[in-house]
Amino acid sequence: MRAIELGEHGGPEVLKVVEAQAPEPGPGQVSIDVAYAGVNFADLKARAEGYRVQALPYRPGLEVSGRVRALGAGVTGLAVGQEVTALTGGGAYAEVAVAEAATVFPLPAGIDLRTAATLPTVLPTAQALVHAVGRLRRGETVLVHGAAGGVGTAAGRLAKAAGAGAVYGTVSSAAKAAYAREHGYDEVFVGDFERDPKALEKAVRAATGERGVDLVLDPVGGETLKASLASLAVFGRLVSYGNASSAEPWRVGQPELYPKGVTVSGFSILLLAQTAPDALRALAEDAFAKVADGTVVLPVTAEFPLAEAAEAHRLMGSRTSTGKLLLKVT
Repeated sequence: MRAIELGEHGGPEVLKVVEAQAPEPGPGQVSIDVAYAGVNFADLKARAEGYRVQALPYRPGLEVSGRVRALGAGVTGLAVGQEVTALTGGGAYAEVAVAEAATVFPLPAGIDLRTAATLPTVLPTAQALVHAVGRLRRGETVLVHGAAGGVGTAAGRLAKAAGAGAVYGTVSSAAKAAYAREHGYDEVFVGDFERDPKALEKAVRAATGERGVDLVLDPVGGETLKASLASLAVFGRLVSYGNASSAEPWRVGQPELYPKGVTVSGFSILLLAQTAPDALRALAEDAFAKVADGTVVLPVTAEFPLAEAAEAHRLMGSRTSTGKLLLKVT
């Protein structure tokens, strides 16, 4: 089979097409003939920085859609040839991928394989951020960083559907701002807020009449996280779900939390898959239902052949992409 591997960390050019033996599923696992693989920012961090990479060579990719190829010992509820979408934890950039059975989901009715490849990480993550962890209530205000990305697009839609009073977003360009507004955002702030965090706090305070927002969803970390915390209303919540800035982890304590009674929470779908797979399945089922009924639409804005994975990484790394990027595998 063909696969994409990296033998060293670096730029997109380290992604190479290789011929490899198709993996076999172990106990409790499923192998999948991959139709599409999703491209995520975590893949770029794995390639460039070794994020969650245990050893080299490494095969990136966290999500696939396709058909069940084989079942490992003890797997029930799935059948060979069945169309599925799956969270793999790695190895998705290949013609055959292996996933734990707990993270393999039959396709919802009416969802094709191309759309299904957008589901395994983005939709459950957005569902968790808005509801399970963020606990958004009707009438509350939300600030979403990376509003034009996959999670940002879905989170904005979910917040609107939940009755948010206003949904604000941040993006890095005017083109992304236009995209975010088309997908439900009430107001979008444009800028590099990691470099100018005070501008973020000022923009949020101006938009909310100095009140601040009730919920912030932050995949950036660093100075952006600090400014987001300062932008919360009384009893506000901040959910951290990434560190795109690659900044040193920041500790939050009494000086930041006590004065306004704010809360900081965290979320990782990959860790949830390891520690609480039943909770992940429930989360995914709720999220997929929102796609099936039309509440959430996650546009695929670019699609590349498997052999052009490096080009997909270049596009995402350029910070000009919106929506969801896919690799078409078979």
